[in-house]
Amino acid sequence: MRKLAGPRARDRLGLFACEGEDIVAAALDAGIAPVEALVDGERPALLERLPAAETVEPRLLAAVSQLAHPPRVIAVFRRAELPRLDPGSAPAVGLALWHVVDPGNVGTLVRAADALGPAFVCLSPGCADPTGSKALRASAGAIFRVPLGTFDEAPVPRVALLPEGAPPLATLEPGPRATFVLGAERTGLPARVAADCEFAATIPQAAGSESLNVSVAGAIALYDWRRRFGGPAR
Repeated sequence: MRKLAGPRARDRLGLFACEGEDIVAAALDAGIAPVEALVDGERPALLERLPAAETVEPRLLAAVSQLAHPPRVIAVFRRAELPRLDPGSAPAVGLALWHVVDPGNVGTLVRAADALGPAFVCLSPGCADPTGSKALRASAGAIFRVPLGTFDEAPVPRVALLPEGAPPLATLEPGPRATFVLGAERTGLPARVAADCEFAATIPQAAGSESLNVSVAGAIALYDWRRRFGGPAR
């Protein structure tokens, strides 16, 4: 579990660790069983759903936890069991992230795709690992429900979200399917990536404002698409 704090170990082993009963419960609700689970012997959580878990002393959980306040349960899961994007049956809408390096933003966008979906999230090389600790916390369990894919797997048509120089998002008519392409906050989308998209749009902002956080922009795009094409909320 200590090793899984680093991305290299997660890549090599194909495993990741989740801390806290809410996110572990989200995995169990999705039918995904942990490889290993440790439960606080003094404050047990989810024992009835984790029959193979080991109860341990709180100080042991504190020693392997990455949180300021150690959780009551830590569980290890296989990456291969996370939902995967199937281009042949992908949701009608989703996000494609280009070099979004902040794990909090990646996790928040996964959470937005869950709340405003069903939607998928595709990640380019250079994006933050969605199974890292900060991204997992930001996803609030949505990582176990949202299909993930690579950037190249993102279905067409693709809509480049640009800070300026494109029609307002509200006037866009991509049709019943769309992949919204977002870049890192400081650098945005490279011109060549934007040029590969079938459409481009901007989210109008108040005069004098700097820019929208990438996770806010992605949530607005998903909400606007669902409002117009996706029907009522669940």
